[in-house]
Amino acid sequence: MTSADCLFCKIVAGEIPATLVAETADTVAFRDINAQAPTHVLVIPREHHRDIAAMAAADPCLTGRLAADAAAVAAQDGLTGFRLVFNTGAEVGQSVFHVHGHVLGGREFRWPPG
Repeated sequence: MTSADCLFCKIVAGEIPATLVAETADTVAFRDINAQAPTHVLVIPREHHRDIAAMAAADPCLTGRLAADAAAVAAQDGLTGFRLVFNTGAEVGQSVFHVHGHVLGGREFRWPPG
């Protein structure tokens, strides 16, 4: 399942370049071009799902695999702690409507965010 006009579907298809850091049968991970931390990697499913809520409803197992792949990316970058963020909806900052987890680390974070 893909969307012809989706930026992240085009990255998965190799039509748009990205700095890939990991790939599995289900996911692709690449460096964010607008990094907000020393490590800022986006982990996306190869399948197009609008957001994490839609993906969780459609394929809970894929949702778990994406989380596991995000943890593997963090470990690969040598992070002992990291933040995994999913924005769901424009009102909270989602700007690309293909589910993506932000793996953030390498600096101290504060709570609450935003």
